[in-house]
Amino acid sequence: MRVYIPATVAMLREFADTGELTAVGGTAFALTPALRESYAAGDTEELEYAAMLDAARASLRLLAGDEKAEPRRAVVSVDVDEVKLRPDLDFSVVKISGPVTLKAVAAVHLDTAEAEDDVRAAAEVVDAADLGDPDAEFALGSAEDHELAWYAPQELPFVLELM
Repeated sequence: MRVYIPATVAMLREFADTGELTAVGGTAFALTPALRESYAAGDTEELEYAAMLDAARASLRLLAGDEKAEPRRAVVSVDVDEVKLRPDLDFSVVKISGPVTLKAVAAVHLDTAEAEDDVRAAAEVVDAADLGDPDAEFALGSAEDHELAWYAPQELPFVLELM
């Protein structure tokens, strides 16, 4: 199953160095039956994109409160054999056990430098946005208006070096 692991640039750097990435709390996102049922329409590609966007929002939560973190959302797309569905947390949430290796990675998604100001602002208010604060929702929307860049797994060390 294709899952989307929320990450930070620091996590990507460690992944590039060690070859292993552990999802925080084992939490990842995927096209689950609950996610599919929550949409009136949409093909598999569109619904997988929705799961990836959920992971990108979770990446903001990893950045929240860490002033030293590089303000870029990061999502690692991996293929895993087993997941535990967690619709009690949200429609697309799954739990994975143990670390993933570079061999399992399909792609790495990362904000570009142009998104940094909006990502920094959104990370500060992501919880308020979830609670319905309209100003926070606007800030979150500004960050989510930036498309994540796509990189092949073998490009990760070079992308990180150029940052």
